Amino acid sequence: MRTLLLGLALLLQTWWVSGSEVVLEPMQLCRKTRRLKGRMGEICKKEPALLKEISRGYQLGTRECQFQFRNRRWNCTTAKKSLKKVLSRDTRESSFVSAITAAGVTYSVTRACTTGELIECSCDKTFKGEASRMGAEFGERSWEWGGCDDNINYGYRKSKIFMDTPYEQLSDISTLIKLHNNDAGRLAVKRLMITECKCHGLSGSCTVRSCWRRLPAFRAVGRSLRGRFEAASRVIPSNDGRHFIAAAGPSPGPGRGDLIYSEESPDFCKPNRVSGSLGTQGRPCNATASGPGSCQSLCCARGFDTRLVRQKRRCDCKFLWCCRVSCNTCITPRYLHTCR
Repeated sequence: MRTLLLGLALLLQTWWVSGSEVVLEPMQLCRKTRRLKGRMGEICKKEPALLKEISRGYQLGTRECQFQFRNRRWNCTTAKKSLKKVLSRDTRESSFVSAITAAGVTYSVTRACTTGELIECSCDKTFKGEASRMGAEFGERSWEWGGCDDNINYGYRKSKIFMDTPYEQLSDISTLIKLHNNDAGRLAVKRLMITECKCHGLSGSCTVRSCWRRLPAFRAVGRSLRGRFEAASRVIPSNDGRHFIAAAGPSPGPGRGDLIYSEESPDFCKPNRVSGSLGTQGRPCNATASGPGSCQSLCCARGFDTRLVRQKRRCDCKFLWCCRVSCNTCITPRYLHTCR
């Protein structure tokens, strides 16, 4: 069973390393793991629509990872199987990948419940909230919890089953880190849920307000997890080998929503087959900025080349009756800086 679960874990990684986005279909994953039983097996055999949403969640996580890291030395690329090497180590980068993927699956499944794409679930009508607290928050004397919430609890639960099951019987430090970061990603979605309200009353007086909870924009989830990435904590195994503790010593350990790692990251400046680094040579950079995306940061003190390029764009557009738009082509010169 341990071999089977490890094999499934490796298959899950192939979602991320098959091109620029997820391309492995959920049913392919299930066909490769026919012996799998229990909760994971139930999803594979009886919930094809759910598998489709899980696939969409992986794609969502992939795209968001590449957006959030677009200006960094490691830009979440999946080219040349680089990411597979990155995921094989417990670095800050792999912690973010675990979290954003779990968040993407949670988000996609939750959204599908609300839109009716999953017939086995629907929006959530069980959450009632606290009237007195919400009334004080909105400055209203009378309000009620109404509408139908996005079913975050269902999305959270299905993401946990699909992503954590392969590791349930393992207890090494890598597994503990992965499970923790998976949960941090799911929590990020749950904690960023937005309360939305609608007024009721004569002439728009808003004497009564109905409120419900909906999903945030996934970009907000990505920003939140990127902040957690910046503040990630390094951990080491505890004496019993079943838990982890902060490497910094006797201090409050990382919270459930924090990202954790155990290995320091490479600098990603030069190509390295072992670490999966593709280097930064040829990457465009900003010569006038500082921090991520700047030539100073991206080019690793190697300097950069500058050349003048001319970009074509549509300009001076006019609407002509009827019914088309006529535009001129303008050429805009600009300087392009790339790392040596």
